[in-house]
Amino acid sequence: MRGESVTGTVVGTSNARPAEAAVLDRRAPAGPPRAKVPGGRLRALDGLRLVAALMVAAYHYGGRGGEVTRAWGASPAHQFPTLHSWFAYGCLGVQVFFVISGFVICMSGWGRPLRSFFASRASRLLPAYWAAVILVTAVFALPVVAYEALSPSDTLVNLTMLQMPLGVDRVLGVCWTLWAEIRFYALFALCVVLPGANRRRVILFCAGWTLAAAVAQGAKQPLLDIVLMPEYAPFFIGGVGLYLVHRDRRDAYAWGIVAVSWLIGQHYAVRELWHSPSVHAFSYRSSYGIVLVVTFGFLAVAAIALGLLSQVDWRWLTVAGALTYPFYLVHEHLGWVVIEVLHQRLGIPSYSTFLLTVAVMLLLAWLLHRYVERWLTPRLRTALSRPRAQPSR
Repeated sequence: MRGESVTGTVVGTSNARPAEAAVLDRRAPAGPPRAKVPGGRLRALDGLRLVAALMVAAYHYGGRGGEVTRAWGASPAHQFPTLHSWFAYGCLGVQVFFVISGFVICMSGWGRPLRSFFASRASRLLPAYWAAVILVTAVFALPVVAYEALSPSDTLVNLTMLQMPLGVDRVLGVCWTLWAEIRFYALFALCVVLPGANRRRVILFCAGWTLAAAVAQGAKQPLLDIVLMPEYAPFFIGGVGLYLVHRDRRDAYAWGIVAVSWLIGQHYAVRELWHSPSVHAFSYRSSYGIVLVVTFGFLAVAAIALGLLSQVDWRWLTVAGALTYPFYLVHEHLGWVVIEVLHQRLGIPSYSTFLLTVAVMLLLAWLLHRYVERWLTPRLRTALSRPRAQPSR
């Protein structure tokens, strides 16, 4: 769910023997050259990021129960009798985000020293996140809002992004995905960025993580599950493989990584999300539908990697991509408040309320991007990238 430039320098050389290096470290793209949009940005990726965010919003507003039922005053199944079962698949937007993240993080970390990589990730994640935590806490603390705010202590812990492993309640319901992202960043930084990214290391990273995640699943050890994330690893790994495809579309190893990741990823998605029609749940999903949505995520990023969507070069997509992250952070909890005001207090019909709530959250995302991210992100990146001054002797 992060915007980065496509430009980057290939660094690092293989330590393999010449014959092995010829196979594992091929650099020159074969076939037609990769398509790049003006300025080196894949704007279609920004558009896909927005699609994934809107999928998640549809799920939170109309495809599930919980607190949103209180906001509507009735189950979303009654508010959206035709679309609620489709909205239920929107939760898979998270898996699409993870595939995009694998692609972007490999692109971002290639040719970048560890300090720069860390500064880029921290400055991208933290400003909007801090603002969202403070904003949601403040709104939920208002007497007119029926939703309960966390204690000051728990809210402060949430600012670290470590509330999940510490067992602290979350201010933002969606922040569990950020905990998965952070663990992915750490694995990629230690295994690829620190020694210097090259094709051979990335392939070994993908293969090693895939095997280790499978072992972790079989071992059923909580520590291994936390570190290796078996249920989410295939999506990150698949995105990394698709970045290798972006560099060389004839790379058989890259295609193999993508294929294995898709096969394992759809298995985990079905296992975690499938609800049989016989189960009493208004938002049941079919296994076929889950597989189709997972496949859509992989195919969409693959189309971008292969340059098939290079004509999707609308400048507004860059803005859309920039709004996706703050929108994702605030849309769920603050969306409850907006839905309750529009639907229950003002009497606006369900479908109009849905669209207006999305529009209000996009406007709020723009404000966060304009007045928080654009101001704080470059300052934080500069501060974190600055080399430490050597003490005078």
